[in-house]
Amino acid sequence: MTIPEISVQELEALRQADADIFVLDVRNPDEYAICNLAGHLIPLKELPSRLNELNPDQHIIVHCHAGGRSRRATEFLIQQGFKNVCNLRGGITSWANEIDFTMPKY
Repeated sequence: MTIPEISVQELEALRQADADIFVLDVRNPDEYAICNLAGHLIPLKELPSRLNELNPDQHIIVHCHAGGRSRRATEFLIQQGFKNVCNLRGGITSWANEIDFTMPKY
């Protein structure tokens, strides 16, 4: 299965344009506390039981630390019928390295 992806530059452009996007963070709460993109936190292991918190018609951008968990989450959401969902390539690490140089890294 080909997983749709978006770059951190594309996400930043969407945010700057005030696009109607939903940022889903699938990391753990301790990671979210270190740094975050103000997204909606649903840890990957909780995603199946918390699908009701997501709108399948909304443009959802999924991210994690480096892209692995969010890739699995994106694939899962597509399998559940979500049509407009994509993985943030490189995760929050790429965001910190390429967009927000002041963001804490871990």
